[in-house]
Amino acid sequence: MFKHPIPLHSPQSRGPGKLRRPYLEPIAFPKDNPPFADLPVPQPTNFVLPLSSFASDRVDEAEAAGKLVFHTVGDTGGINGVETQEAVANAMEAQIAAASAPAPAFFYHLGDVIYYDGQSGFYGSQFYDPYQYYPREIVAIPGNHDGDTRVRGSDPPPDGPSLAGFMSNFCDSRRNSVYPYRQTMTQPYCWWVLDAPFVTIIGLYSNIEGTLDPRGGFEQQRFLETQLAAAPEKFLIIAVHHPPYSLDGFHGGTGDIASSIDRAMQASGRAPDLVLSGHVHSYQRFTRTLPMPGGNGQGSQRTLPYIVDGAGGFANSPRALHKIQTNPRTRRPPANGTRCPSHVDPTLDLTIEAHNDQDPSFLRVTVSDAELLVEAFAVPFDGPPPTNPFDSVQIVKQG
Repeated sequence: MFKHPIPLHSPQSRGPGKLRRPYLEPIAFPKDNPPFADLPVPQPTNFVLPLSSFASDRVDEAEAAGKLVFHTVGDTGGINGVETQEAVANAMEAQIAAASAPAPAFFYHLGDVIYYDGQSGFYGSQFYDPYQYYPREIVAIPGNHDGDTRVRGSDPPPDGPSLAGFMSNFCDSRRNSVYPYRQTMTQPYCWWVLDAPFVTIIGLYSNIEGTLDPRGGFEQQRFLETQLAAAPEKFLIIAVHHPPYSLDGFHGGTGDIASSIDRAMQASGRAPDLVLSGHVHSYQRFTRTLPMPGGNGQGSQRTLPYIVDGAGGFANSPRALHKIQTNPRTRRPPANGTRCPSHVDPTLDLTIEAHNDQDPSFLRVTVSDAELLVEAFAVPFDGPPPTNPFDSVQIVKQG
């Protein structure tokens, strides 16, 4: 159950270049020596942050209305210019202004806040200024560029250890006004849990190349298993920057993250209701059929959605968005509802339900006691954003 038999590939077996995945393969072939950046210290003893600790009025509003609403998207860092990032921010601001109670209560960022190497000095131009008019708190998990410290060409060198900028702006010991428009956040660590009305969000840090722990390590894996087992009986979301599955032609899915989540589900006996990711600069929604153990030994099945949305602004032109694989014969992307027969994991039962590699986008999540609704909204490069979502999925509470 939940086991990914992902083979290792040596340089001799793949040749001097990157091995191109077959059409409809949702998992990238593993790298031989993925880099892993050292983690910040010290480690907290309490990883849980209540929404009420920084947005108590939003908690009251959600409880009175019987539902919580929030925004989420990843990969916004505006190193190439902030026009697209600001357009997405403007669309989210418009939803808050137009909403009846409850309006979106916060923005959960799915990583890659800053490009390319997490420089603290870029937070003003790439984060605080583009969101100066967003009237809600912003929380986040780090992406690979938030933690990377490798010097790239003519880019300025990193100005601190890995995740220094992220930790000082999102994991501050107390809220500080480092910029005029927004205070720093008090998240407990680079992986953490948001405890909100109707939903728990477990946020992970998938480091530079999509692994929770270094070789031989188990610290974050243990955290994930512990938090899955301890999560209260309300909707449960896992957020991680590197997507477990992706059909884009550039990155592909991250086998180590897929395996880590599966091992945690098996160890805890609890599956999330939704997995959210960024990293890939486009939108994709998958459903996966999971075997679940049953008390009578017969077991059952459930469907788990995996949504990828890293189209929050870094990709500032249509060509910069990560395109979905196309059929070698027809040169067309897969139709919605196409099964993804993985060569890396032949046991995987995964279907691509929807995708958009033409527009920047963001998600609006609405969650109540009974259901969780995810709506994806496009922000076209030309023209105003549509008011209706281009895709949505409704998740009903498991009995």
